[in-house]
Amino acid sequence: MVCVSVESISAVRRWSMLVIALSATLCANVFINGAAFLIPTLHTERGLDLARAGLLSSMPSFGMVATLIAWGYIVDRVGERIVLALGSALTAAAAFAAASVHSLVAVGALLLLGGMAAASSNSASGRLVVGWFPPEQRGLVMGIRQTAQPLGVGLGALVIPRLAESHGVSAALLFPAVVCAVSAVVCAVAVIDPPRPPRHEAAEADLANPYRGSSVLWRIHAVSVLLVVPQIVVWTFTLVWLMSDRGWSAASVDESLPDAGRTWWVRDCGRSAPSRWRPLRRWVCWR
Repeated sequence: MVCVSVESISAVRRWSMLVIALSATLCANVFINGAAFLIPTLHTERGLDLARAGLLSSMPSFGMVATLIAWGYIVDRVGERIVLALGSALTAAAAFAAASVHSLVAVGALLLLGGMAAASSNSASGRLVVGWFPPEQRGLVMGIRQTAQPLGVGLGALVIPRLAESHGVSAALLFPAVVCAVSAVVCAVAVIDPPRPPRHEAAEADLANPYRGSSVLWRIHAVSVLLVVPQIVVWTFTLVWLMSDRGWSAASVDESLPDAGRTWWVRDCGRSAPSRWRPLRRWVCWR
């Protein structure tokens, strides 16, 4: 584990850790969420109905959920650099393998394995960012790092549907394979593990389980799920609806969705966010 003190690196190097963490998570999200953009091609070229195509595209997400905690345990033992590099490399390998097989069952299994590997970025990149920044900056930098998910979805939406439409599913799967392979190399070469004090030197309060004695964190997690699930449903099936039901081409979707998404975000946040958040805050903070 490459580990130095916080004071020993410059501000530029510290912010570069944020950029690498964001990029690794972005690439992982291209793989995890990019499979959804194969649904129209799976429907038209492979003859899958919407239910089966949706199930196949959800395999990376199932894999991610299955291994998130396990990757967190591994990060605690070996450090962020190894986990980010290894996870990205395994994700790339699964994507390359999925692009090389024709059987949809095999593709689904490899997408599941790739999702299990891609979960590493969610566990390790957050710790990398938190470890290199002081408490008064962590809200900002974690917010920046969290943009990796929509950026990954957006990048996948720009590239994968066009590749799938013009060259097929196998060619489209090569895109997440390449970006994850590049991410693996960058993480292996450039990531520096943040300092971590020995466990026996930590205060008793720091070692206490925050989930015991209070339900606040459990409610925060529950609300997070309620907020994220509708977003994933929308960005998964909007593309399918526009291309299959409305007859849009992949190029038309690429040109129109960014503007529509930006307009909706500004309107929704500006007009209705306070009224929507108020009951959630009351429920989460209730003791």
